[in-house]
Amino acid sequence: MLNMKKFCSIVAGLLALSVSTAADTPAESDADLLDRASSYLNTIDTLQARFLQVDGRGGVAEGDLYVDRPGKMRLAYDPPTPILIVADGYYVIYVDLELGEPSYLDIGDTPAAFLLEPAWSFTDDSVNVKNIVRQPGLVEITATQTNDPMSGELTFVFSEAPFELRQWRVKDAQSQEITVTLFETKTGLDLDSDLFQYDDEDVFEDD
Repeated sequence: MLNMKKFCSIVAGLLALSVSTAADTPAESDADLLDRASSYLNTIDTLQARFLQVDGRGGVAEGDLYVDRPGKMRLAYDPPTPILIVADGYYVIYVDLELGEPSYLDIGDTPAAFLLEPAWSFTDDSVNVKNIVRQPGLVEITATQTNDPMSGELTFVFSEAPFELRQWRVKDAQSQEITVTLFETKTGLDLDSDLFQYDDEDVFEDD
């Protein structure tokens, strides 16, 4: 079931976090902020979380996210959304589970490359930081790939206290935007390697 009520409650929680951490602090330079964000992302080995996704037309879906850096990710959507997305270290595989038709894209040709790099740095020559937005308690960093800026852009949204990844927004080459908000996040888990393989026998099971 599409869970707009839960999405709104999570967004409200992020706004409350912004207000509660709005105390005056010394200004941090952009360079220091980018270093801090890079260091945080590089501490993530494995990650598991629930997510809520909202697309540009207001469609809402929920599911489970698994990340095993470098290169691997799984977005398993709850019914009735018949979608599975798997990054297996080489490709991002988009699967319509009802039709059983996978589409393969090279990881490097998608914004997923930003999340799954083996060693992340916002100051690397391959990364073009387009924008940094500071709000009370929140920081947004928007980046594209230097060699292929038209492939899409990714905006990371971090909370300040503690400094954690809370959300990301992906804008594709057609300027279609998807927002993914994370909750119940856990890191440092031992994740099954089968999560990051696409099996042609995967089927969509309706409730």
